[in-house]
Amino acid sequence: MAREPRRFLPPTAYLRAFEAAARTGSVTLAARELSLTQSAVSRQIIALEQQLGVELFHRERQTIRLTLAGDAYAREIREALRRIAAASLTLRANPAGGSLSLACLPTWGARWLAPRLPGFLNTTPGVTVNVLTRLVPFDFARDPFDAAIHFGAPDWPGARMMRLHREWVMPMCSPAMKAEFRFQSAADLRRAPLLHLDSRPDAWERYLAQMGAPFDDVQGALFDQFATLSAAAGAGLGVALLPMILTEEERAAGRLVPAIDQPVQSEAAYYLVWPAEREAHPPLVAFRAWIAGHCAD
Repeated sequence: MAREPRRFLPPTAYLRAFEAAARTGSVTLAARELSLTQSAVSRQIIALEQQLGVELFHRERQTIRLTLAGDAYAREIREALRRIAAASLTLRANPAGGSLSLACLPTWGARWLAPRLPGFLNTTPGVTVNVLTRLVPFDFARDPFDAAIHFGAPDWPGARMMRLHREWVMPMCSPAMKAEFRFQSAADLRRAPLLHLDSRPDAWERYLAQMGAPFDDVQGALFDQFATLSAAAGAGLGVALLPMILTEEERAAGRLVPAIDQPVQSEAAYYLVWPAEREAHPPLVAFRAWIAGHCAD
C-alpha cells in the first residue's frame, strides 16, 4: 500500500482536539475533557486546518460552529478514533493478538452461543472472543469485526458465508393463556392477541397461511428482540411465534407452552459471515471449524 502524503495523516492530538470541539460545540468543554488549556486546543485545531487547507469551524465571537466540510470530516474522524480505541482495547486484552471479534444477534448469542463458548475457548487456549450485538447487516469495511452471525437469506454483499442451521418456530404462550383460550387450531389463535417481532413483520401472516388459517389484517404489539418477545408471551400478553432453539429454558421451566403443537420451519437460516480478507485469520479458522461441528450435531 502506498504511503499517504503527510498532510493527510494529521497528528492524533490534532484530531482528538477537533473531534472533542466538534462534538461539544465548545473549545472550553473540549479543553476540559482533554485536560488541556483552551489556547492549546485552539492552536491544535488551527494547525489541523492549516495542514488540511480547509476551514473546519465558523468562529463567531466566543462561539464555534462547524462548517459543512467540518461536519462531514468530524463524522469520519469520530469513527476512525473509535476504531483505533477498539483495536487498542482488543490488543491490551490479548497482547498475543489471538482475538476474534464477532457481531452477534442478541438472543442467539445469549441462548445458543454463550453456553457453548467455553468449549471453544478450552480448545483454543490464548484466543479471546469479543462478542458485540448487531441486529442488522453492516459494512465490514467500516465495523472492525472478523465475522458476524446473520439470520436471513445468504445475501450479505461482499462477504463469505457458511450456513449454520435452520430454524423451527412455534406459537407459544403462557400456560394461563392456553387454558383460557383452549386453542385447537391455527385459526383459533386469531382470538388472542398476537405478538410481533419488528425484524420479521410478516411472520404471522406466513405461518397462518401455511396452516390454512385466515391471515388478513394481523395486528398486535411489536417487539425488537426475541428476549423481550418471549418474556411478554410468558407474562400472558399474547401468543408469540418463537424459535424453539431459543426458548428451551422457558419451555423447560413451564413459563412458555405451545399454543398449538404445530411448528414450521423458517424459510431463512442462521449463517456465519466474514469478510474475504479475514478468511485465513487463525482464530476465525478455528471458530469456523468448531461452530460447523456443533451445528452439524
